[in-house]
Amino acid sequence: MQAANPRRGYILGLTAYIIWGIFPLYFKLLATVPAAEIIVNRVLWSALFGSLLLLFWKHPGWWQELRDNPRRLGVLAISGLLIAVNWLTYVWAVNNDRMLEASLGYYINPLVNVLLGMLLLGERLRRLQWLAVGLAALGVGQQVWQVGSLPWVSLVLALSFGFYGLIRKQAPVKALPGLVVETWILVPIAIGWLLMHPEANSAHTEFWSSKEAWLLVAAGPATLIPLVSFNAAARHLPYTTLGFMQYIAPTLVLILAVWVFGEHLSEATLMAFMFIWAGLAIYTLDAVLTLRRG
Repeated sequence: MQAANPRRGYILGLTAYIIWGIFPLYFKLLATVPAAEIIVNRVLWSALFGSLLLLFWKHPGWWQELRDNPRRLGVLAISGLLIAVNWLTYVWAVNNDRMLEASLGYYINPLVNVLLGMLLLGERLRRLQWLAVGLAALGVGQQVWQVGSLPWVSLVLALSFGFYGLIRKQAPVKALPGLVVETWILVPIAIGWLLMHPEANSAHTEFWSSKEAWLLVAAGPATLIPLVSFNAAARHLPYTTLGFMQYIAPTLVLILAVWVFGEHLSEATLMAFMFIWAGLAIYTLDAVLTLRRG
């Protein structure tokens, strides 16, 4: 087994989270392409490039394990649908000037994971975890009170990714083979969408000589590179360290939303962020205290 190299782990982890954090810059370049069409191409090119990567980056025995446990294929089909919902919501949010809500959703996600663990896995929350989840709920609640509507983009992103992680626990397949199987399961749906939408940009041969076509092809590597980096970082760093680094991505999205793309940070939204940040600070404190006790 390769010896842990924390420096390499930090570089790989930062690479993954920074790429995820600046994804909006990439999707903004595809603003003329509908979100559904972007996701269809993301599925197709991720399936292709992921399969090619598997030829070189060996994961011995992964297919045999799936063949011997057909239930895992069903689980991966469900997780594939969830990640497609997550991708579609995120791209729609970015290209409809709702990046602040997207950022809020990924800040909420760790606390949603804690809540799902309690509700569905029977895990018991510690006092500080209860307080963290309560503050997040207050943040969402006060925004509903002030704005008059649910921040549905934030909630869909947080819940879809939370359930995705929960379901993937039921199918212990490594990250890359799991993503490849998930995307190949979605390939018939993607092809069906293209057949049902002959007016789509990518359904016309002349489109494939444009800049946008190459950007759609790049969706495959853009999906796989941070995933592979994260997977490699996990071999060199404690998972809790990677957990603390996860806030880099929504922070970068927040910065891009306000300072680059000029989204308005209203008082109600800022208050929601402050509640969530307070909850995350308490959640992080609880994790540190638990590690020290352990």
